[in-house]
Amino acid sequence: MQSVVCLFGAFIAAAVFHPGSCVETVIGLYGETIEVPCNNGNNKPDGLIFTKWKYVKDDGSPGDLLVKQAQKDEATVSATDGYKSRVSIAANSSLLIARGSLADQRVFTCMVVSLTNLEEHSVEVKVHKKPSAPVIKNNAKELENGKLMQLGECVVENANPPADLIWMKNDQPLVDDGKMIFITSTITKDPVTGLSSTSSRLQYTARKEDVESQFTCTAKHEMGPDQVSEPETFPIHYPTEKVSLQVISQSPIREGDDVTLKCQADGNPPPTSFNFNIKGKKVTVTDKDVYTLTGVTRADSGIYKCSLLDNDVMESTQFVTVSFLDVSLTPTGKVLKKLGENLMVSLEKNTSSEAKVTWTKDNRKLDKLPDFSKLTYSDAGLYVCDVSIEGIKRSLSFELTVEGIPKITSLTKHRSNDGKHKVLTCEAEGSPKPDVQWSVNGTNDEMSYVNGKATYKLTVVPSKNLTVSCFVTNKLGEDTKEISVFSLFEEDTSKPEKNEDGAEQAKVIVGVVVGLLVAAALVGLTYWLYIKKTRQGSWKTGEKETGTSEESKKLEENNHKADV
Repeated sequence: MQSVVCLFGAFIAAAVFHPGSCVETVIGLYGETIEVPCNNGNNKPDGLIFTKWKYVKDDGSPGDLLVKQAQKDEATVSATDGYKSRVSIAANSSLLIARGSLADQRVFTCMVVSLTNLEEHSVEVKVHKKPSAPVIKNNAKELENGKLMQLGECVVENANPPADLIWMKNDQPLVDDGKMIFITSTITKDPVTGLSSTSSRLQYTARKEDVESQFTCTAKHEMGPDQVSEPETFPIHYPTEKVSLQVISQSPIREGDDVTLKCQADGNPPPTSFNFNIKGKKVTVTDKDVYTLTGVTRADSGIYKCSLLDNDVMESTQFVTVSFLDVSLTPTGKVLKKLGENLMVSLEKNTSSEAKVTWTKDNRKLDKLPDFSKLTYSDAGLYVCDVSIEGIKRSLSFELTVEGIPKITSLTKHRSNDGKHKVLTCEAEGSPKPDVQWSVNGTNDEMSYVNGKATYKLTVVPSKNLTVSCFVTNKLGEDTKEISVFSLFEEDTSKPEKNEDGAEQAKVIVGVVVGLLVAAALVGLTYWLYIKKTRQGSWKTGEKETGTSEESKKLEENNHKADV
């Protein structure tokens, strides 16, 4: 590192400088080799004879260091003091000073002699050293709120020039204000090395907020960059101003839970003993800040307090609520009822807060409980009632069975799809599930039983006209019903199948019509005989063939009956 200083008409170290000449400044590093340039390398004119380096001694007198003849490779060291073993000359005629120290801070002159001229170039050497990292020493063990106390001393060592120290709090510089903050800095120099150490004492008035504050010390030096000490924090002592009571438990608090009351104070150091007010009863705890309630009940709901041992006025209050849920359902368990009977369902609740009630039947959610004023088979099932508040849930249930005497609701028949069988279907209601018996043999195709409704199917191949009975029974009673089934072999299977009931009705109608025709014929025959006889009599008596009006009337009546 170098700089240039111009001197006009000045004399330095008894050397004469021509007007307009300049003195360069070179900055060397402590402990390293310092290179002092000779006219920035422009120092070998034509006819060069030799180059000579000299310096100004501590007493102001001149001294020689070395001479380098132009025709020789090696320089001749003429110094007899500490420079004898430390100086040499570079190829560009620069002076090299090994193991630089603060004693090398002086003016060195390069003299260049040629056949036609003599030139001198002076260079002032300065030696710099970067300080050690800053360290905060003599730390305060604790600070008191509102009291001016020495926080610590920041030290950096072995620097040249001396370093500047700046105190920081949370990365912000602290300034001596003569009231709350005092900063005192001192610089000491090592008598052997000449290096400087800087120390800075900080007196600081702490506040409660400084409990989390970080204090550092920054060293600034020309060699840079800035160096920062490790951060330091300090405990701040201050009296308690506020007490807080905390309830430690799962939420919500339920009967049977353990509840811990924790009392905390904002003083530092914090108090270690407290008074707890347990629903009006004072309990003192020492060397701890908690009190535990075990297996709480709803009776433990209420106001709880804690305070300092020596100050009952400074207290904190919490209201503890113990949640509870009592539920009663009528009926419960297995319930047996008869078809058409009434069932009363009653749900009673006693809760610490509004409860939510839901019903399910056979795992299907219901919008509301059905009306059981007249029970049906479809009302049977497992009913579950869930009652809940936050953190607590109760489930109650009853299983309803509706029983009734079996009753056949329908007995029908139809031809199978292939036209080779007759399928009889008997539908019945009843509970317990009715058993079925048929009066003929056949194949039981299928059976279903849903909500008290049973369906039975029987497949038969009738070879003649039959009357088939469906007989259903359970432990409460029985029912039977008959149906006529025509033989498959008497029907014309080439024609589309007709309803068998319709076919039977058609046969009955035909029989009635035939009967009426026979009756009409008999009436006609009787009337003819009667007319014949009458005519024979009239021939005898001379009456007309047409007969009397009375006979005509009777004839009309007989003809009318015959038409019916």
